[in-house]
This record gives sequence, C-alpha cells and structure tokens, in this order.
Amino acid sequence: EAIAKLEELIKQDDKHVLSHLALAVLYGKVEKHDLAVAHAEKAVEVEPQETFNWTALSTTYQRAFEATRDRQYIFRAEDAKQRAAQMQWQR
Repeated sequence: EAIAKLEELIKQDDKHVLSHLALAVLYGKVEKHDLAVAHAEKAVEVEPQETFNWTALSTTYQRAFEATRDRQYIFRAEDAKQRAAQMQWQR
C-alpha cells in the first residue's frame, strides 16, 4: 500500500526526492532491487549536491549486492560511498 501511494506521488512530481528514497527502501524490502536502485539513482539525479542521497544510493547498492550477489552493485556502492565522502570533505 505504501509503495502504491508513493508511486502516485511520483506521478504527480517526478522530482520528489523523499518519495524516491522511500521507494528505494521499500522496493529493497520486497526484493525488487532493480526498482530500488532506479529510485535511489533518481534521487541522486534530482539532487546530486546532497551527500545524504549519495549515501542512500551506496546503501541501496550494498543491499542489492547482498541479495543478488551481482558484483556490479558492490562496485557501484563503493563509487557512491566515495562520492559522498568527497562531498563531505568539501564542505
């Protein structure tokens, strides 16, 4: 039910970052990791200057890796984590 409501919000405002982040978590919990990753990536696309979004993306990739053992996710997780760390130091 929560996923459906958040998807409705996204239809109204595709740039609503909090909805994308929430969907990333919820889709991960129901083992739809491709959708989880897509929403986390969208959050970063909309607000790339936000360190939190990069950290959330890294976490989403890590969870996708843990569930699927697809190594592309762990490499992407490290990249996103490094990006977040760089942004943190630049502040």
